[in-house]
Amino acid sequence: MSKSLKRVRAALEAAGAPVEILEMAGETRTAAQAAEQAGCQIDQIAKSIIFAGAQSHRLYLFLTPGGRQVDPARAADLAGEALERADANQVRELTGFAIGGVAPVGHLTAPRAFLDSLLLTYPVVWAAAGTPRHVFAIDPALLTQISGAQAADFITASEKM
Repeated sequence: MSKSLKRVRAALEAAGAPVEILEMAGETRTAAQAAEQAGCQIDQIAKSIIFAGAQSHRLYLFLTPGGRQVDPARAADLAGEALERADANQVRELTGFAIGGVAPVGHLTAPRAFLDSLLLTYPVVWAAAGTPRHVFAIDPALLTQISGAQAADFITASEKM
């Protein structure tokens, strides 16, 4: 078992989350791949988008519905500073995860986290479990709680239903 997967499992267990981590037959690096493997709607995938503060270089995690995009202005307002996409090295160094397997929990350094409220409209969402092939299903309210995320509206306005 990889170190990343062990950290996610440990974080879920420590939170008392009744979650089973599944290894999928195919890759789950993208939201489309994850939805196909999980057999769910693409917006039930809680994809982890990492931004870095332009001034502070602090990382911010945006748990985003799989088929949606983060609105940069809304995200910057929530973070309280201008944001830029974190590069793969920053993501791995600070979270311990490679892009394509960034989990919402189990980070080496916990980023400030936000969860788009559209995810809360589903009874279950799916998230990466630290590798490009492992995922878990979870109640989005519980995910919000255990990830320490603040529920907010930050996807592109034209994508809101």
